[in-house]
Amino acid sequence: MKFNVSSTRLFAQLQAVSRVIAAKNSLQILEDVLFDLKGNELTLTASDGETTIRTSLEVENAEGEGMVASGAKLLLETLKEFPEQPLTFHIDDQNFGINIVSANGTYSFVGANGAEYPQMPVEGDAKGEFALDAEVLLDAVNKTIFCTADDELRPVMNGIYFDLHEDRLVLVATDAHRLVRYTNLAIKSAAPASFILPKKPAGLLKNVLGKGEGEVRVIFGEKNARFECGKTLIVCRQIEGRFPNYNAVIPQNNQNRVTVDRLTMLNACKRVAVFANTGTSLLKLALSENSIKISAQDIDFSTSAEETIACSYNGMMMSIGFKAPFLIEILNSIDSDEVVLELADPARAGLILPTESPENEDLLLLLMPMLLND
Repeated sequence: MKFNVSSTRLFAQLQAVSRVIAAKNSLQILEDVLFDLKGNELTLTASDGETTIRTSLEVENAEGEGMVASGAKLLLETLKEFPEQPLTFHIDDQNFGINIVSANGTYSFVGANGAEYPQMPVEGDAKGEFALDAEVLLDAVNKTIFCTADDELRPVMNGIYFDLHEDRLVLVATDAHRLVRYTNLAIKSAAPASFILPKKPAGLLKNVLGKGEGEVRVIFGEKNARFECGKTLIVCRQIEGRFPNYNAVIPQNNQNRVTVDRLTMLNACKRVAVFANTGTSLLKLALSENSIKISAQDIDFSTSAEETIACSYNGMMMSIGFKAPFLIEILNSIDSDEVVLELADPARAGLILPTESPENEDLLLLLMPMLLND
């Protein structure tokens, strides 16, 4: 086989697919990227055994067809040092020797038989299918992935739950301390269906969606989910199990509503959190008429801080505690200029809602409180 390809284009595509490769693999060939040449189209495939990414690019002066697997690390470290220039690949179909010829040199190494590379999973009948804009899906994943857990005992919480209804698509993630529910009313389904997307392929999907435009097709069956975006395809194994009933944990009829400028509260929380106890990271929010006093202290080091910010509030006076990193991360994930905090009492979960959302979208975030000693 032989073909010419742009060094920077090949490097960019290799970077995109090689992110799936695990540090330790059960099969040595999974440390490689599969090159599959057909006509003037070169397809690149990488996998960790659970998730597979495939993309393609056009090459020039192609001769012959075939497959070869080549070490991803060696290729990336070589290609990243090249300025933009055409590279010529010569691949021996018999011993899988690879020669890369650049403007100034030649680089030789040995690949592996591409026929031995694990095949991409093939799913049977689809349980569900929908399509949406790449930017919409990227926004939805960005607003939910940070709430996924790392829980070996409850693996269903280690991913994003896609809950497809006849009139909406809901994405949910929770780590038992916080929960985010993203709803898109523009996505509809003929029948209800659901699946759990693991955290790793969700992160890989973010990278792919960040570079692409247009529509994404999502197809899922009993075991696998497929995401098709332009020339890139991601196929991953779903997390098996039943996701918790997320609607049951969302408190209703919260009579205390606080409206506050998001950036003002976010920056105040960041400053005060520096003085919080390193073990608990407790932030105390004291609500009174049209003001919130945010405070933290670390008795062990005799440090403390407090700030008072303006808000719109006429509910009962109350104090509630939250874990600082969780509250800061939630406020960071919201795009709206203002947010609403809905609270029932200091012992029940608080809801954080944007005051403005794009058309057909709804976002709800839940944060469990921490016990206050006073």
